[in-house]
Amino acid sequence: MRRRLMLAMVGLVAVGLVVAGAGGLILTRNAARNNAKAQIVTEVESLTSSSAGTQSLRNLGVIRRVLKLEDADFVRINRFGTVVSPLPEGLTAQDLDVSALQAGHTVSGRNGNLVYAAAPVTLSSAERERLKNFEGTLVILLTQNVGGLGPSWGYFIVAGGAALLIAALVAWQMSRRMARPLVEAMEATGRIASGELESRVPIRRSDYPEFSKLASSINDMAQSLDDGRARERHLLLAVSHDLRTPLTSIRGFAEAIKDGAIEDDDEAADVIIAESRRLERLVGDLLDLTKLEARQMSINMRPTDAAEVVGTTAEGFRPAAAKSGLQILTELPDFGADAPVAADPDRLAQLLANLIENAIMFARTTVRVTVTDGVGACVVTVDDDGPGIAAGDLVRVFERFYRADRGPNRGMGSGLGLAIVAELAAAMGGTVQAESPISQDGGSRFVLTLRRWPQPAPQPVLT
Repeated sequence: MRRRLMLAMVGLVAVGLVVAGAGGLILTRNAARNNAKAQIVTEVESLTSSSAGTQSLRNLGVIRRVLKLEDADFVRINRFGTVVSPLPEGLTAQDLDVSALQAGHTVSGRNGNLVYAAAPVTLSSAERERLKNFEGTLVILLTQNVGGLGPSWGYFIVAGGAALLIAALVAWQMSRRMARPLVEAMEATGRIASGELESRVPIRRSDYPEFSKLASSINDMAQSLDDGRARERHLLLAVSHDLRTPLTSIRGFAEAIKDGAIEDDDEAADVIIAESRRLERLVGDLLDLTKLEARQMSINMRPTDAAEVVGTTAEGFRPAAAKSGLQILTELPDFGADAPVAADPDRLAQLLANLIENAIMFARTTVRVTVTDGVGACVVTVDDDGPGIAAGDLVRVFERFYRADRGPNRGMGSGLGLAIVAELAAAMGGTVQAESPISQDGGSRFVLTLRRWPQPAPQPVLT
């Protein structure tokens, strides 16, 4: 890859040099030819238009020697339009526009590297007699060999070679700087794909920003995969532990019943039923979490009376709370039906059930459920007067299988209830957070915020 990049860069520089250099040389040569032609046109017109030049060929010869016009020649054209004088090498009679010269005009042109200009000479009558009554046209012809590119090509080759050498060095450095992070990224992604999730792409200050961002993205992806694998291991360990405990109880009591080692079969059956329900609840929670994460759980959003759902759910827990010596207090507003929230009533009831069940697990005497009106939202709080939650545990209580240390009830529950609460709240566009302590004696509070259902705009009253 590095070699291809280097060759591509050098190739581009070489093509650019050839196009620019050759084009520049050609344009320079053409400009030199045009300048030379314009110069000799000016010179030949100056010669033929001067008063000295109209007297005799002798005067023109003197002027030619003074001006050092070695490439100046006198050409005779007879009255029939035939050039009767020899022409300089490189020119033929066809190159001269004889008719224009006979008409008194200046003629110029270019033949290869040779530029020329010719103009008729006006002779005096005495000069014509001296030329034995020459009746044709006498023309003075100036020529100049501009030459080809010559040494310019050599200079161009030397300069081009030096430029290509510099370009090759720069291209080598750039290709190395560009290819190295890509090769490292490719190797790192290959290792990650093979299961080495701890692999990372090195990031250097000298790398281009785009490559640094690519490496950072790959490293973030690897870290996310590594964290996911760690969570998966933790999940398997937690699930296996939570499944093993009730299964052990069920198996132990079933074997004891079979062996006749238990006198009270009804008590054993109650334990087996309770542990079976615990297993059923754990499996159900796992399925709910899986559906929520995969966005496959059906959420039927509609206007919902939050106070009614809270009251019904809390009422269902009163018998269980009473058996534990707890009381459930509710503070419900009377505007619930007039200010509905955006929620799925069934999922909202499931969410509240998990919060109330969690509160009953840790409360000493009282669980309080309150519904209040917020700004564009409805706020549901579930308080307990238990030992409270440590500050370090508040940010983790909604993680799956995380059990905060809350005194004698530590380790109770599956550790999935609050994780389901957080997922359901997010799925319905709400939020949930934990607060503790809420009094001098401790206690904890879970705050659920739900969006209000959009109210229709008031219709204008027509009068």
